[in-house]
Amino acid sequence: MFVDTSACPYEWIAALFKTRGERSSVLSVELHAHSELSYDGRDPVELLLEQAEAVGLDALAVTDHDEIDASLEAAALAEKYGLVGIPGMEISSAAGHVLALGIEELVPAGLGYDETLARIRDLGGIAVIPHPFQTSRHGVAAHISRDQLAAADAIEVYNSRLFTGRANRQAERFADARDRPMTAGSDAHIAEMVGQAVTEVDAYHRSAEGVLDAVAEGRTSVVGKRTPWFISVQQFGGGVKRRVASMLPWR
Repeated sequence: MFVDTSACPYEWIAALFKTRGERSSVLSVELHAHSELSYDGRDPVELLLEQAEAVGLDALAVTDHDEIDASLEAAALAEKYGLVGIPGMEISSAAGHVLALGIEELVPAGLGYDETLARIRDLGGIAVIPHPFQTSRHGVAAHISRDQLAAADAIEVYNSRLFTGRANRQAERFADARDRPMTAGSDAHIAEMVGQAVTEVDAYHRSAEGVLDAVAEGRTSVVGKRTPWFISVQQFGGGVKRRVASMLPWR
């Protein structure tokens, strides 16, 4: 913010204090995590919140597959853990997975990619594309144009559950070339992995709105380490078992 010191001294002093009030702070944010409400998740939101608090995060978004109730619960409980709660979900669009952050209503699965992004924005949220180049995990890049991918509000360039770094590097190169905001996410399906990868956000306000505004404006950096391969295998295997169990007729 530019302050005109040629104005009345009292006016520019007031402007200076206003500027100080708008100073930002860097928040560590987990933007991609799953609870037991996901078909392949394991833990209740309380355990995810406890882990987020324990590892020193500032904010958490629970992003279950095609479900939002647990995320709304987590957002409501977050303050008790000293956290900012960000409601959202991971939507299974016709093209692949899309993270919707900052929404409080369900976006249905199966919609086209463009319509999914439009629905998210209509609900006041932002659309982040997770693991876009990981075809085996429902990445969208194989099914949409590069211009469509660039139309998202941000690109997840570091996903800690990828077995190799190739898809992450590809996502980062794309986001850099198209000048798109970058995020990271642990994609945790068990509480212990929350915070494995985080987005550091330069936010003007310690709130969900402040975090999402910063993401959309590209005031982010990514920090993370890969989930150990044996834990990724355990998460995958556990997810398959839970999905099969949920489909049994006597449940």
